[in-house]
Amino acid sequence: MTEKKIVEIKNLTKTYGTRGFQTKVLKGIDLMIFQHDFIAIMGPSGSGKTTLLNILSTIDKPTQGSVFLDGKEISKLKNKELSKLRRDKIGFIFQDYNLLDTMTLQDNIALPLSLNGVPADTCIRRTRELAEMFGLEQHLKKYPYQLSGGQKQRGSACRAMITDPEIIFADEPTGALDSKSSRDLLDCLSAANDQGNATILMVTHDAFSASYAKDVYILNDGMMKCQLTRGKSRKDFYDRIVDMQASMGSDFS
Repeated sequence: MTEKKIVEIKNLTKTYGTRGFQTKVLKGIDLMIFQHDFIAIMGPSGSGKTTLLNILSTIDKPTQGSVFLDGKEISKLKNKELSKLRRDKIGFIFQDYNLLDTMTLQDNIALPLSLNGVPADTCIRRTRELAEMFGLEQHLKKYPYQLSGGQKQRGSACRAMITDPEIIFADEPTGALDSKSSRDLLDCLSAANDQGNATILMVTHDAFSASYAKDVYILNDGMMKCQLTRGKSRKDFYDRIVDMQASMGSDFS
């Protein structure tokens, strides 16, 4: 059975600056993301990773080309339609967690549902389900200052998933975590993806993080240079990613 197409990018170009002083950051990107994909985008500093993610998440607009999310061309949507799309169809995981200090972890996770007017009992049930999936059921009554970085980031992942979005965009989700916390988060995201609960696009500079994805796309000089697909062994996939980085001789940061 063919999976549902979640995102389609056609000939995406992004240029900054004025005439005569222009910098082309993205140069004709084509990409399709299907339901249950787990994709990592890698590339050297300045390759266009952040720009691509900003356009996909509707924060920025392309200079040329099209981005379709859930069948809708996002650059043609009005602000109200974009807000609804972000709220209902997209989940975000940020490097710096973005949890509210004055709310418990439970309330932080449930916030998107609460803002949508979902009944309290449904919010609590859904929050507890995700907390159990991410190993946070003992921490729901704690405030962010009482949590480790890894716990906060897993809480951020729960919040991203709480509305059952079509896709989750993760921007360097392990960037502020130690190796154990990174592994815990990635194990949870991978399990959620394998269970059909999440379609994920992750931007990362880290080969270990990227090895959890099913496909890795390498962005360099604003263009997609190659695609690596994971086999049965994540360790072998990691080695292939590291070899690719070495062959490019660039700083993936």
